[in-house]
Amino acid sequence: MEPDLFTAAAEDRREKDPASSPLAVRMRPRTLDEVVGQQHLLKPGSPLRRLVEEGAGGPAGASSVILWGPPGIGKTTLAYVVSQATQKRFVELSAITAGVKEVRAVIEGAKRAAGGYGKETVLFLDEIHRFSKAQQDSLLPAVENRWVTLIAATTENPYFSIISPLLSRSLLLTLEPLTDEDLSALMRRALTEERGLGGAVSLPADAEAHLLRIAGGDARRALTALEAGAGSAIAQDEDEITLRTLEEAVDRAAVRYDKDGDQHYDVASALIKSIRGSDVDAALHYLARMIEAGEDPRFIARRLMISASEDIGLADPTALPIAVAAAQAVALIGFPEAALTLSHATIALALAPKSNTATTAIGAALADVRAGLAGAVPAHLRDGHYKGAAKLGHAQGYVYPHDVPGAIAAQQYAPDEIQGKRYYEPTRYGAEARYADVVEKVRERLRGTGPA
Repeated sequence: MEPDLFTAAAEDRREKDPASSPLAVRMRPRTLDEVVGQQHLLKPGSPLRRLVEEGAGGPAGASSVILWGPPGIGKTTLAYVVSQATQKRFVELSAITAGVKEVRAVIEGAKRAAGGYGKETVLFLDEIHRFSKAQQDSLLPAVENRWVTLIAATTENPYFSIISPLLSRSLLLTLEPLTDEDLSALMRRALTEERGLGGAVSLPADAEAHLLRIAGGDARRALTALEAGAGSAIAQDEDEITLRTLEEAVDRAAVRYDKDGDQHYDVASALIKSIRGSDVDAALHYLARMIEAGEDPRFIARRLMISASEDIGLADPTALPIAVAAAQAVALIGFPEAALTLSHATIALALAPKSNTATTAIGAALADVRAGLAGAVPAHLRDGHYKGAAKLGHAQGYVYPHDVPGAIAAQQYAPDEIQGKRYYEPTRYGAEARYADVVEKVRERLRGTGPA
């Protein structure tokens, strides 16, 4: 029986990569021992080792594996190595371009391969989070019946992006970002091995350090930049990739940040937490990463406005107006000039005194309301403007604060159920110290126990 087109493409990939292939392809590991990084998944007895050693089903009988991690750290490579080690067909699809039709074709091909010549199939599905719920549902029969060993890769949190039935039937493996040591080992191998650059050029320490910086933990990016630098050096008849040659060849570091994926939220979170921690330099770093990655400046401005109330509040009452003004300016001018406005606001918020009392106060009040502490509004505070309100006793006995000395009227404002509750507990940081001095006096006046 003729193998299907997916199988033919996969078998071609098993052959030695031609010299014309990109360096990142030529240096793809062929065994688990050649994989750099991910030692938590590769040590003896680890789930990935057991998946390879136990073959079909792997540990705990799992027939599906989900690899979760940032780009360029070896998800595709691990899937290919597993198929090689277990001597299974390797079929690769991308959820960006494939749909249910293509998935069904692979599944049918897997059934034919298993029945015709006893060959099991590994289906590697990249970017599975791009599949809709219905598309992910189409994978379930193949997983449950073990028609394929599904290895799916995602850069997004699978607990949010993958349907529960598929997640519960899968072995979830979290991949860690590659370290500089991992990338250095990979580049040394690429420089010296015949399938790589074969010793044609060397890489001085300063050029290697720059390459590691621009790689940002991404093996593909590291090898692509190394190949560009090597090509430029060889073209100039040089035997080493100098820092100048590398900079000219690579031109510019690409920021490792996916504004549509997890890092969109991770970097935004880091920005806000750095502001909260008053580390202005770290905050500016994360701001720069978001700007350089093409993040929507309005999204950044919205986060800054939230931060102004969440983490600064009354400790610096000017923080929120600054953030709001920044958001308005961003909407009017856009990038690149908006970077200046966002920097202005970020610096001001990071260096402002901090108070989260606005956050804790509304949080405590909401908790009580949700717990059922939402009694009747006192009669004297109810609306008395409509006809018949007086007969119901609404607004009767209400004391108008502006008619009394100090404009604070001693009367009950809260429902009986929460009378005496204290939600706002001011700090003595920054300008909020003034509110700390005032609030107790006001509370005493409201109870009728303080001086007029």
